[in-house]
Amino acid sequence: MGTRNSSADLNSSQARHLLTSAQYADKLFSEVEAVLSASKSHSPFRKYKNALSPGQIKVVEDYLAGIRAQLVRSLAAQNIPLPEPQFDSVHTIRTTLAFVKLAFDDCAPERMRGYGEVTESKAHELNGLVEEMVNAVEKLNSYLAQGLGQDFPERLERLEKSGGDITLLKTLERIINIHGLVEFRSTLSMIIDRLEAKSFEIALFGRVSCGKSSLLNAIVQSEILPVGVNPITAVPTRLLFGPTPRLTVRYADRNPEPFPISELAEFVTEQRNPGNHKHVTHVLVELPAPRLSDGVIFVDTPGLGSLATSGAAETLAYLPRCDLGVVLVDAASTLTEDDLGTIRALYEVGIPASVLLSKSDLLAANERAQSLAYVSQQITARLGLRLSVNPVSVQATHSNLLEDWLQREILPLCQRHRQAAQESLRRKMGVLRQGVENALRVRVQGSTRGGDETDLAGIDQRLRNAVGRFADARKMSLEIAHEIEDFAGVALAAAAAHLVDQWNGHNSANGASLVRPTLTEMANSAASRVYGVLEDLARELSQTLEATANDLGFPDSDGQQNLTGLLRDMPGVDLGNWEVHAAPGFLIKLSKHMAAKHVEDGLRDQIGDVVAKAFYNFGKLLDAWARRALSELQLYFDARADAYRAHLERLSGGRRTSAAEEASIKRDLDQLARSETVSVGTTHSL
Repeated sequence: MGTRNSSADLNSSQARHLLTSAQYADKLFSEVEAVLSASKSHSPFRKYKNALSPGQIKVVEDYLAGIRAQLVRSLAAQNIPLPEPQFDSVHTIRTTLAFVKLAFDDCAPERMRGYGEVTESKAHELNGLVEEMVNAVEKLNSYLAQGLGQDFPERLERLEKSGGDITLLKTLERIINIHGLVEFRSTLSMIIDRLEAKSFEIALFGRVSCGKSSLLNAIVQSEILPVGVNPITAVPTRLLFGPTPRLTVRYADRNPEPFPISELAEFVTEQRNPGNHKHVTHVLVELPAPRLSDGVIFVDTPGLGSLATSGAAETLAYLPRCDLGVVLVDAASTLTEDDLGTIRALYEVGIPASVLLSKSDLLAANERAQSLAYVSQQITARLGLRLSVNPVSVQATHSNLLEDWLQREILPLCQRHRQAAQESLRRKMGVLRQGVENALRVRVQGSTRGGDETDLAGIDQRLRNAVGRFADARKMSLEIAHEIEDFAGVALAAAAAHLVDQWNGHNSANGASLVRPTLTEMANSAASRVYGVLEDLARELSQTLEATANDLGFPDSDGQQNLTGLLRDMPGVDLGNWEVHAAPGFLIKLSKHMAAKHVEDGLRDQIGDVVAKAFYNFGKLLDAWARRALSELQLYFDARADAYRAHLERLSGGRRTSAAEEASIKRDLDQLARSETVSVGTTHSL
């Protein structure tokens, strides 16, 4: 008897119904499995009691496997193929996590008021709870979004191929992964980030036409930067090493874009980008230049005291970003207030300065010596700083001057910077190792502390309250930034009043020289309120981490506790290019108030729209800066707080370890005890 083809007995609708019924049955089987799994779960909200023994659970699972296998064979006998999976698991998980975040967002104090007023003390605690949970979910979401190519093993392998000894780091990564110590992943990631992005940034400052761009061309041995006698650089231009020449332009209002390197002048010159109307924040130029090959980045900044006033504002806003500020003094001119002001500004934000006498080939040897001595003496007399002044030139006949400066001053600074960075990384790796060791020991030994659970609950509450401050800081900084967007009217009124006061005091200075500083001061004063909010938050977070580390017996980490150091790169206002014409008029003799109102109306007519746009853009920039700063604060805080929270959970009882896991932990503890924190990176000459 031949085999009967049963598919002939089922039409397409019947086959579809059979397949749908099989899928529904399989879904119900999955629910049975979920009940079995939930009965063994550590969830605090599990729905099912465990009424089955482990042996009985295994029997049920075996039955389900047999039923499913029989179901597949039955469908195959009907020539009904199994459908392919329809959904990407990662996408589905991330979508589910988005709903989890929304669920916790709905528990924020302002959204809970429909159920009754939330007290201020409870609001902080509730904000902390929401922030903690949303951040924890976001960490998992970020991990899923990275992709396998961005995970730790591959990144560590790349670092090892670059020549660094990362034996301890690889050991820590393996232990963290095997034993599920996810709370240490943030710290490990930050250490790897630092190893991947080591650099020493040297920024050149000076007046227009003092020779910055020409000098940088000589340093990188390429005529890459445009030079000229008119205001040239409109935005900071970073020169860094790359295997092939490449240009990347970053904007304030859209995503970065690549361009042919031949188009550099379109973005960095006042002629092609007047007033920076293209809204470029900075430009990255990658070159295969030997002097850039060891993480050294040179930056060409806009000229100070130039007609390109917006460029000068960009320079002042850039000051906090570099590791060394090089101030060029033109040998063909003399030391100016702009030069002294730049040196002062560098030291006020803790950046060392190197002073160069550019175009030194224009001076005879004796004249050069006299000029160097004069500049040095003036810096000491005016600023109280003892700085050496070095002559440089881009002319081939005097190339030894540039080479001497690079070898005598820049190379040692770069080496010291690398050594300091390596020492900082060694300390951080040591702290990470100690934290991992503590976690493993608690897994094996249980609580090693004599404190009761009330103490642990208090520590947990302290961390949660600190996290709750992020919501307050985020709200306050956003409100201030929005105020600044509409601040032009108040600023112009203040500028007008200042003008009248100065004229009343017989100061005959022109309007622009008095108005611009007043507007800048008003903007900076308003911005300092945003900085103050974040500084208070950073200080409180630092104190919380320090107190928690002490209570739990954790080692301190150099530089990580002082989170105020993360508040850098705060933008400055860009008022643009303009002139104003104002005179006191006869009203000043009658009433200062009437005179100020008359001058204010004149300022509004002449520069009202420009100033309004400048303050609006400044508010937007401050908002973006505050968001980035808050994100960085949260990243660093969570890197430590996550380890503390996990440690609290282990001290509070946690789960018991099996004999096999205990043996594995002891082997890893022995390996960590034998390991040494090794040096990271290597040094090369410029």
